[in-house]
Amino acid sequence: MTINPLKLLDRDGLDAHLRAGGAALLPTDTLPALAALPEQAAQIWRLKKRPQDKPLILMGADVDALLCHICPEARADASALAQRHWPGALTLVLPAFGPCAEALNPGVATLGLRIPACEPMLDLLRCSGPLATTSANVSGEPASRTEREAAVAFPDLPLLAPIPWPSPSCQASSVIAWRGSQRWHWLRRGAVMPAGVVSLPECSG
Repeated sequence: MTINPLKLLDRDGLDAHLRAGGAALLPTDTLPALAALPEQAAQIWRLKKRPQDKPLILMGADVDALLCHICPEARADASALAQRHWPGALTLVLPAFGPCAEALNPGVATLGLRIPACEPMLDLLRCSGPLATTSANVSGEPASRTEREAAVAFPDLPLLAPIPWPSPSCQASSVIAWRGSQRWHWLRRGAVMPAGVVSLPECSG
């Protein structure tokens, strides 16, 4: 597939598109992402044909810009892991509050956060601020692995230029949830394996 060059936007053009309320296709270090501003996140579930009880991830380029949405009691533990593993393929699920948490995980007071190790994505995030993200595939279909596969899944959405994007790992991020002071539980094992995380039945699935 040849990508329509009119669908390719540089950082500033894509930032303007997102600020105007649009969604876009972006590279990350793990898999291509479907993204929008947090306040425009509702369109992501519609585009993916995905149930709204499946939360989105907030990606950013700055630890403080992510942790400001998190309940104060969890910030020290989150900051310690962030300093060791971000940018990288580790998603932290933390108790959260405010409109951003409600937009990305409606009715559930938690929020998944990550800083990706992908320089084109980080360059965009420094301009746009944190974005609501998910994998760039229609729900139930295989995850897109390249910009071309993402464009096939969502042919009407713009992509971050230039292409080709940096090669992703094609391995999902690890996901761990905070359950109290220095207590982390596995939700999904993936590319990063931080020490001291346990698995309990309540965290399965």
